[in-house]
Amino acid sequence: MTEDKNMDMRYAVLIDADNIAGKYIKTIMDEVSTYGTATYRRIYGDWTNPNLEGWKKNLLENSIIPVQQYGYTTGKNSTDAAMIIDAMDILYSENVDGFCLVTSDSDFTRLAARLRESGMDVIGMGEQKTPRAFIAACNRFKYLDLIYSEKKELAKADEEVKESKKASVQDNLEALKSSIVDMVEENSDDDGWMTTGALGTILSKRYPDFDVRNFGYTKLTPFIRSLNVFEIRVHRAGPNNKQILIRKK
Repeated sequence: MTEDKNMDMRYAVLIDADNIAGKYIKTIMDEVSTYGTATYRRIYGDWTNPNLEGWKKNLLENSIIPVQQYGYTTGKNSTDAAMIIDAMDILYSENVDGFCLVTSDSDFTRLAARLRESGMDVIGMGEQKTPRAFIAACNRFKYLDLIYSEKKELAKADEEVKESKKASVQDNLEALKSSIVDMVEENSDDDGWMTTGALGTILSKRYPDFDVRNFGYTKLTPFIRSLNVFEIRVHRAGPNNKQILIRKK
């Protein structure tokens, strides 16, 4: 059994709206929540540009701060400069443990390398078209288009929930069950086991309104057992140290 990931890591999530589509917002925030907490959430672009309309509906819902950057000169990308300046300001503030740079632009390669040199954990996210140099400059890189494609059915279910007057995830138990299965499969050890403590942490970060009491339970383990898709076992490392493990049947 592997140790739980450090869920106390703090990340600055900086998104280049000029190069990333708004449809990836859930994928981005879900992936970040696997590694820690997004304490800074900023997105950069010219919000007078109709091409960014797809992003606007997602900003308030995900507590992302839009940073306006006008294109003063043809052929020059002021968004890049603003994002780089903000990243360095955040770095020197010493308020984060890592950065998530969401872009498919190779112009951020030096920024990623500089942040790593300062001991930051750098997660890159972009599409498959992202240049190799930027990918190599990050500690890890996530292909948003591949992840989005793999979770297309779940994403569709989430969109249906949002369209029904932004109903909470508790109104769709099947979608929640599917999401929990994905979380366990993505974060389990080599034998497929994951602690309920780690699962609960990811659940609370991914779904802030999640509460087992909404389903008639007082603890997470009985709720997980009711889903009837997981094996459950108790691991004792000492008389006062108990872990509850789950694995997909």
